[in-house]
Amino acid sequence: MTATDNTAGLLLARLDRIPNWTLPRLYALVIGIGFLFTFYDIFDINVSFIQTCMALVPGCTPAKSGAYIGLPVLLNLAGYVVGTLVLSPLADRMGRRDLLLVTMILTGIGSALTAIVQSYGTFVAARAFTGVGIGADLAIVNTYIGELAPAGGRARYTSMIFIFSALGAVAGIWLGLWLTTPPTPLPLGLPFALAGKGFPDGWRVMYLIGAALALVGVLLRFQLPESPRWLIAQGRLEEAGQVVADMEARAHAIFPLPPLPERLPPAPRREEAMPFSAIFRNATYRNRTLLLTVMWFLAYITVYSFAAGFTTLLAALHYPPPEAGLITAMGTFGFVLCAIVAYVWGERMERRRWTPLAALITLGGGVLIALGGQTLWLSVIGAMIVFFGFNVWVPIAYAWSVENYPTRARTTGFALVDGIGHLGGGVGMIAIAPLIPRLGVMAAFLLIGGFLALAALVAQFGISTRARRLDDISP
Repeated sequence: MTATDNTAGLLLARLDRIPNWTLPRLYALVIGIGFLFTFYDIFDINVSFIQTCMALVPGCTPAKSGAYIGLPVLLNLAGYVVGTLVLSPLADRMGRRDLLLVTMILTGIGSALTAIVQSYGTFVAARAFTGVGIGADLAIVNTYIGELAPAGGRARYTSMIFIFSALGAVAGIWLGLWLTTPPTPLPLGLPFALAGKGFPDGWRVMYLIGAALALVGVLLRFQLPESPRWLIAQGRLEEAGQVVADMEARAHAIFPLPPLPERLPPAPRREEAMPFSAIFRNATYRNRTLLLTVMWFLAYITVYSFAAGFTTLLAALHYPPPEAGLITAMGTFGFVLCAIVAYVWGERMERRRWTPLAALITLGGGVLIALGGQTLWLSVIGAMIVFFGFNVWVPIAYAWSVENYPTRARTTGFALVDGIGHLGGGVGMIAIAPLIPRLGVMAAFLLIGGFLALAALVAQFGISTRARRLDDISP
């Protein structure tokens, strides 16, 4: 082992012995605000699209809007795939922090463009552009968190940031309810909602708010340090040492650090070729990629059918738009609760065990909505259960996907499985959304939730990673 390898191994050992999140809380807030905007942008189309469709598509009605939501969602997800496969690998070669700035700028520009479009075609194009930034951002953020979190807390701290995602979803849907649905007496809607003949452009305001959130996220991300694991893998040991020393000092101020191991971990391998080659030339990583891609593809059919189309789904099932919007808005509180549950208990089970639990909860919520008929309070409770179920496994699966790849190709690996997997969301919107009016409520929810159950089955063939060192899981 050379002196450089010895120094790299020592830095990894020092980093791995830190048992808690030791960077300033401000950094968690900075990352969280970026995630808040990202999920605000994903969910803001949910309630607002009915008004968007009526403004941009001649003859569009609430009942017909379901036929038009599939294309913008599909191309947004196609943009997502482009962003993950083109920009995310750059983070493995150029660094996590700089690309986090680029991706947030792109996403903010896309949101601003969406606010000023004048036709359905340009709306679809703007959503595709926005997807490029969102896809790369999610891949890099999850990699960044996974590389900074301790071995026993990667799912926990990914879930901590995911709480901001839930808040972004709540903001996107409740603002949509306020800005894009007509005033309706409680409990069928919001009596103080603003949409109507005098305010047809609430959906534009929503995307402008998203652009403003992105600007705040960009300014705050300048405060972030580079990932020390990436710096070590690149041989930039002096810079990595400064970050690790700062983390150690903060940790030591709270609790004594455990001793270093007698045997240092090996230095990470450097990859001179593109990160894709580190994955596809290795049978282990090829097999992991196949499994995770299938899992995410199937699961995202469920996730995006509900995340982007829950209101449209209810409208197609003959719920009045204000009532459908209110049910969806109330359902987002289940999203917030699931993020908290994942943060508190995410490390209690192996990653792959969470997906079948999530599928059962999602199906149970859908059955409750179906059995409740037009009973509002049952539909609200069912919606909360559905939103809890189809989201609770996500941050834990994010952490799991990051753990399945080595530092030299970690962002690229996550981008591959999550990015290609997102095409499942588009397929779901295109293939399933037109079927909804012809299905009963029970059949619709069982069909959509069933894909998450299939994803759960696939996940059971994956590896165990809980509380293990990243470099032991993926050398």
